[in-house]
Amino acid sequence: MGLFCAAAISAAFAVACRGPERASREVTAYVSADRPFSEPVMQEYQRRFGVRVNVVYDTEETKSTGLANRLLAEKARPQADVFWSNEPVRTLVLKSRGVLATYQSPAAQGIAATFKDRDGYWTGFSARLRVIVYNTAKVTDPPRSVFDLADPRWKGQAAIADPRFGSTSFHVAALYAEIGDERADDFFRRLKANEVKIVDGNSVVRDLVARGDVLVGLTDTDDVNVAIEGKLPVAMMLPDRDGIGVPVMPNMVSLIAGAPHPDEARRLIDYLLSPEVERTLAESDAVQIPLRADVEGPKNIPPISSFKAMTLDYAKAAARVEDVTNRLASILGL
Repeated sequence: MGLFCAAAISAAFAVACRGPERASREVTAYVSADRPFSEPVMQEYQRRFGVRVNVVYDTEETKSTGLANRLLAEKARPQADVFWSNEPVRTLVLKSRGVLATYQSPAAQGIAATFKDRDGYWTGFSARLRVIVYNTAKVTDPPRSVFDLADPRWKGQAAIADPRFGSTSFHVAALYAEIGDERADDFFRRLKANEVKIVDGNSVVRDLVARGDVLVGLTDTDDVNVAIEGKLPVAMMLPDRDGIGVPVMPNMVSLIAGAPHPDEARRLIDYLLSPEVERTLAESDAVQIPLRADVEGPKNIPPISSFKAMTLDYAKAAARVEDVTNRLASILGL
């Protein structure tokens, strides 16, 4: 299917606005956050403010990679106004390639500087965590570190999503940035020797663990929460709380350089960075953790203040993603 055909289908939810004044206002957003969680947010903005919101969503298979590549391809003639990414790497790549414009939203007050680009190219909000999921019916002493998955105890019993895509690509790039190439290469070689299963997505990892096909895996908080709410025999372990720290993945929102509707883009960004949206995402099945201390978090997920987060240079991790992907393709036989 052609890119513009896909865009037309993905944007079909946009409802025609009433009246000539409203019909003249529109904004286009490319969104890699999972559609069941992000679409209600965009629809509420459209309903409340009378702006036609055209949304193009990424596919489950390519996650944020597909939209990032599209934004690069459209750089000379931008079609999008706003990019809402559900993980940091692709946003930082786009910044380095000149696709993004600066905007320091007044709505970002209360969000720590750690989650803001100092030059204003992106702002973070509502985070997920990378966690170890394990089968509670079969595992009484789950791994406490990502690196434990290379232990012979878990040989043939661990699963991860394809590290070339989505939040797993962020996680592996962050590991390389944090511990260095030699240690990271050694870990993934041992993981390969331990017969780790590499599957199509984080939800597949969760399902394998829930069925007992494997005992443990790496996935995201929102994927585990679906199983917990469904009363399946799974639980999560926040990895490396006493070591390198738990990987935190904020959503990131950015203004596109040369956006066709820059004023409407800034208004949409202000809304996405509001406490209301953080509260909405915390209360949804996405169970995303607010970055503001005064917004209550989801019931099954610990607040950020309760654990050690990995100290990440997001730009450094993003700069490594292409190299890391190539290294892992060789190491893991992808």
